[in-house]
Amino acid sequence: MKDNTSDPLIDVAQLKVGMFIHLDLGWMAHPFPLSSFKLSSEDQLLVLRRLGLKQVRWSPSRSDLQTEAAAPNEAQPGGESPDQAQQQAKPSPEQLAREAHKRALAAQREALSLCERQYGEAATAFRDIMEVLPREPRGSRDQAIALSGALLDKMLVEGDLNIRLLNEGAGDRGTAHALNVAIISMLLGRAFGLGREEMMDLGVGALLHDLGKTELPARVRNRDDSFTLAETQAYQQHVQKGVALAQAMGLSPGPLLVIAQHHENADGSGFPQRINVDRMSAAARIVALVNRFDGLCNPLLASKSMTPHEALSLMFAQGRNRFDATMLNAFIRMMGVYPPGSAVQLTDDRYALVVAVNSSRPLKPRVMVHDPKVPREEALILNLEDHPDLGIRRSLKPSLLPRAALDYLSPRTRVAYFFESTTMPLGELAA
Repeated sequence: MKDNTSDPLIDVAQLKVGMFIHLDLGWMAHPFPLSSFKLSSEDQLLVLRRLGLKQVRWSPSRSDLQTEAAAPNEAQPGGESPDQAQQQAKPSPEQLAREAHKRALAAQREALSLCERQYGEAATAFRDIMEVLPREPRGSRDQAIALSGALLDKMLVEGDLNIRLLNEGAGDRGTAHALNVAIISMLLGRAFGLGREEMMDLGVGALLHDLGKTELPARVRNRDDSFTLAETQAYQQHVQKGVALAQAMGLSPGPLLVIAQHHENADGSGFPQRINVDRMSAAARIVALVNRFDGLCNPLLASKSMTPHEALSLMFAQGRNRFDATMLNAFIRMMGVYPPGSAVQLTDDRYALVVAVNSSRPLKPRVMVHDPKVPREEALILNLEDHPDLGIRRSLKPSLLPRAALDYLSPRTRVAYFFESTTMPLGELAA
């Protein structure tokens, strides 16, 4: 990563739209998606001034500042008039198409990079929470609240959010699971219109739902079908141990209930209390649902993983008994019938990988299409919403893809999700 500490300082009052700046506050101390970014509006300048900063660092080489244009009638070098030079330099349709492709590809890469950098910063923050926990439980609680608040602030934008598949996960499985469950749970809470306090309880509880596993022997931290009765009972102890740790942290009742109830089922068949849906908190019902989904997609053994589409299908089949039916239906709408990470075949027989979904059009996600004529690193995302005559015929296991499509699409053995505004450009590919 580029070291920005040598970049010059500038007074906040002198900042202009187009400057690329660096905030030395950390991701959770400001409302912007990243700590380094290009100023794009006067509203951003207003927010910066309200942060109380005197100076920030900026990168002149990465900035895009307006310069004064040449006089309209000024001759170009060689004595040509501007009109003559423009006519001679007029690009061909092929050049225009190549330039448009390059711009769309750059925007697409920047959108994905933004999501992955935010996810990486959140992963670092979560690992800090778990590292601090044994020696400073109350400090760990404050960091969990700060991380939940930062995620929530990034979600509070106008319009819909896309759920986005990432190329890179959080590294270790525990961190990736905690973030997947927290991010998807909070997005589902947002879809239900939960208030800020409820969303904060949901976020903290989701981040820390597996807290008690830190006190289990490594061999029983992840449930396995081959467990003996004693091993199953030892595994189930992570709930009570998590509640005890959460109490030592001083967590409020909302997150405590999530930790206590995240393995309960709507029909009373869960553990440890075997309570039914009527006695579960709304936040716990959400986390129990999302926890199950991520467990199916990202089990300890990758060979046992389900595709996101398979996981949703199984959960829907079990839905009448295991989950809150209203929440399950809302979850499927939000994730899309073909969630990000699903390998699919389109109605024109091409193969594709779902990379993003907008909950308002669950059957029309954004996909990367296998096209032998286009190098994979230059493939643009196809928004099926813009193509009424094109859809998804079926979902399929990656192992059933033709070898060329499998190599090109490279479906993830483990899926990690983040979110982005629907206004963020993702590029477009002609059908």
